[in-house]
Amino acid sequence: MSTGFLFEPPVPESRLRLAASLGRLAAEQVWIGTSSWKYPGWLGQIYTEERYLVRGRFSERVFTDTCLAEYAETFPVVCGDFTFYQFPSEQYWRKLFHSAPPALRFAFKVPEQVTVRVWPSQARYGGRAGEENPSFLDAGLLGQEFLRPLEPYRERVAALILEFGAFPRGFFRDAEAFSAALERFLRALPAGFRYAVEIRNPEFLDPDYFSCLRRCGAAHVFNAWSRMPELGAQIAMPDAFTADFSVTRALLRFGRSYEQAVRKFEPYSQVQEVNQPARDAVRNIIDRARRQRQAAFVFVNNRLEGNAPATIGAIVEDL
Repeated sequence: MSTGFLFEPPVPESRLRLAASLGRLAAEQVWIGTSSWKYPGWLGQIYTEERYLVRGRFSERVFTDTCLAEYAETFPVVCGDFTFYQFPSEQYWRKLFHSAPPALRFAFKVPEQVTVRVWPSQARYGGRAGEENPSFLDAGLLGQEFLRPLEPYRERVAALILEFGAFPRGFFRDAEAFSAALERFLRALPAGFRYAVEIRNPEFLDPDYFSCLRRCGAAHVFNAWSRMPELGAQIAMPDAFTADFSVTRALLRFGRSYEQAVRKFEPYSQVQEVNQPARDAVRNIIDRARRQRQAAFVFVNNRLEGNAPATIGAIVEDL
């Protein structure tokens, strides 16, 4: 990337070491990155402020539009959470994939249009709030509006994540009923992408659910979330590894809400609270993938400890 400087600003030694470690792991099919990437709090750590100056001042617009290219100088993969809220246009996909080098891989959350059964009672949903979603588990809609435009970039897509928020009691009779509906949906999806399922109902983590995923070749997303069993407990469950790849999202400390984490950790410039059990579990997932010679995709969120790059650096140190 051209910065307009006669000499490139120096890259911190810690960033060079992290990039080298992540590159070696990616060569073993262990891909580690962050959840999203547009964080000014990472300036001086992952991002070089001089690249985003306009008339001598930091431009948040330039940073937001262009920082993915610099992100890719350190990380081999990134999780795009933004796709949960929309069906990106073909023009958007083209711009996104051309904004980073071809080596960068992406995981995307599937739009909530097909994973939400009842729209949450929140202002941003307007008149839909509280209503049944007629597109819930609509494989045809997902294929036409999301997978078809994404198809030209399929080789750069690490995984597609189907995130299901916590279903209230009564939405499904039990885990078996959820798994049956999920299996019908997964079997209707086109081949060619890696599909991974993230649930927020701990009671669904049972043999029916894992068997459903195994039959469909989909992975369970090991997710650190406020009400889910901790990562170590999930990976210890019998048959929890359901595919020839794994997906992990280290998001929150158990018992802490998303809103609480945002208030505690913004602007995400440093680790504020070490979560050693989560770190240990991620290392175990990495070790297993290397032993099994299977692909693993690991994503760490700022809201786990306060600064995802530093958390990742600590996890991969000496690996």
